[in-house]
Amino acid sequence: MPEYDDDLRLAHVLADTADAATMERFRALDLAVETKPDMTPVSEADKRAEELIRFSLSRTRPRDAVLGEEFGGEGAGPRRWVIDPIDGTKNYVRGVPVWATLIALTELDAEGREQPVVGVVSAPALQRRWWAVQGGGAYTGRSLTSATRMQVSGVSRVEDASFAYSSLDGWEQRGALEGFLQLGRDSWRTRAYGDFWPYMMVAEGTVDYCAEPELSMWDMAANAVIVTEAGGRFTGLDGRDGVHGGNAAASNGLLHEALLGYVGG
Repeated sequence: MPEYDDDLRLAHVLADTADAATMERFRALDLAVETKPDMTPVSEADKRAEELIRFSLSRTRPRDAVLGEEFGGEGAGPRRWVIDPIDGTKNYVRGVPVWATLIALTELDAEGREQPVVGVVSAPALQRRWWAVQGGGAYTGRSLTSATRMQVSGVSRVEDASFAYSSLDGWEQRGALEGFLQLGRDSWRTRAYGDFWPYMMVAEGTVDYCAEPELSMWDMAANAVIVTEAGGRFTGLDGRDGVHGGNAAASNGLLHEALLGYVGG
C-alpha cells in the first residue's frame, strides 16, 4: 500500500545495515557470546545489529516506538518497530547459516490491538530476503526491484502436507506433545528447519504448515504479515488471528483448522 512504501524502503535499509554487521562477525573465532537469564545465548553481533537499527530509527522515525529482543521497549504511540536482530542465535554462534534479522512495523487497529503492517526477514548467510506490506502482497528477492511474489500452497490434505517446526521443546509443557507427534506421523513429510524459515517456506508454498509453542512478539511480527500477505493464515495456538498468543500456528489456510486440531488449544 502506498502509505507504507517509505516504511518498507526504510526496513530494507535497516536490514542492509544489520546484514553488514552480522555477516562481519559470522563464524568469527573471537565472537563474544553471553548467556541471558532465560539461558539463551546472545552474541555481540545481536547487540550491535539492534543498536544500529535503533540508531537509524531514532534519526528517521523519532516519533515511533521501538521493541527489540536485546534492549526492550522504548517510546509510545500507535506505531512501533519490532526487531529481532538475530533470529536463530544458536545457529549463528555455531556457524550454521540459518538465521535472520526480523524487522516489522506494527500499528494499532480499530480495536486497539497491535497488528504488523510491514515485515522484512533478511537471511544474509542464505542470501535470501522476504518482505510484505499489509494489503500489498508478499515478495522474495534481492531487492524491491528484483523480486518474485509469493503464494502459499494449495495442498488441502494432511497426508499430502509438509510440516516444518523448530524443535520438540515446549510441546510437552503445553500438554500437546502427543498431538504434535501425531501430526508428524500423519503428515507426508516433516523437517525441523527452525526459527523464521518454516514461516517463509509456508509463504513460498514449499511447506504447508508450521507451529511453535512459545514465542515473543519479535519472533512473530515480521513472519505474520509475510505469511498472511502470501495468502496464508497466522494465529495463536488458540486459533485467534494475529501475534498476541505467545505462540503461533501458520499454514496455507486450507489446512489451518486441521493443524489446530492436532496442536491447538
